[in-house]
Amino acid sequence: MIDESKRDLINQIQKKFPKLSKGQKLIAQYIIENYDKAAFMTASKLANKVGVSESTVVRFANALGFEGYPQLQKGLEEIIKTKLTTVQRVEMASEYSNEGAILKKVLKSDMDNIRTTLEKIDYDVFQQVIDKICSAEKIYIVGLRSSTALADYFGFYLNLILDNVKIVSYGISNIFEQMLRISERDLVIGIGFPRYSIQTVDALTYAKEQGATIVGITDSLLSPLASIADYPLTAKSNMASFVDSLVAPLSLINALIVAVGMREKDEITEYFNKLEGIWEKYNVYERKNQS
Repeated sequence: MIDESKRDLINQIQKKFPKLSKGQKLIAQYIIENYDKAAFMTASKLANKVGVSESTVVRFANALGFEGYPQLQKGLEEIIKTKLTTVQRVEMASEYSNEGAILKKVLKSDMDNIRTTLEKIDYDVFQQVIDKICSAEKIYIVGLRSSTALADYFGFYLNLILDNVKIVSYGISNIFEQMLRISERDLVIGIGFPRYSIQTVDALTYAKEQGATIVGITDSLLSPLASIADYPLTAKSNMASFVDSLVAPLSLINALIVAVGMREKDEITEYFNKLEGIWEKYNVYERKNQS
């Protein structure tokens, strides 16, 4: 986790600027003016762009208190996630030479996101979230904007296992009206990734004020959802151009669904047997050809 002093790297760089060397000042100036591009450059590429040596880039990172350039780059990525406009994200795609390059870049990025999520997931928190899901009187799932699909998916499968799940979404009633009866016996699962929905943050804040337990599924412990959550779970969601990568978050949600399902295995086996009969009777799914 990036410490508090590095929450805003732009301000950090500006404060250090007078004490930097001539070459380091060139790097600082470029990052301040082009943070959206610099965050995705290697040390070598940044050095060539600015006209300094790669070692100067490394020393610049050290001057800001980082062990090396990769740590500076990660810190910058965390900061710019919420600042990039959709237009800037589209411009990031200009580096893709053709459709084949896009396919490889996006799939590789998604694989890296899942790998990083697996390496950094807090297994104790994961276990505690399962406990809370299984013991809550009522479960509210809040995911708006691009996270709506994740919330709907999570809610759909949890509703097949449990009978106390409510998906909070846009509709005739606003999100606060849908959460009006929330209490300290309830669990609220907030899902949000950059650019974070203000309404999701407000909904979690309201639920916290009512004494409910909060789970945050988000991209970083620096996320506004994580700061509200009693139990934050992070999944990496580095974007590929203007599209948010939700592959790792969906994989994390899948893991939660399966884990809860295994806790309720006996009950859901009977439930699914009944559902299969209903599905077959009313032709919900296509039937296999019978000889």
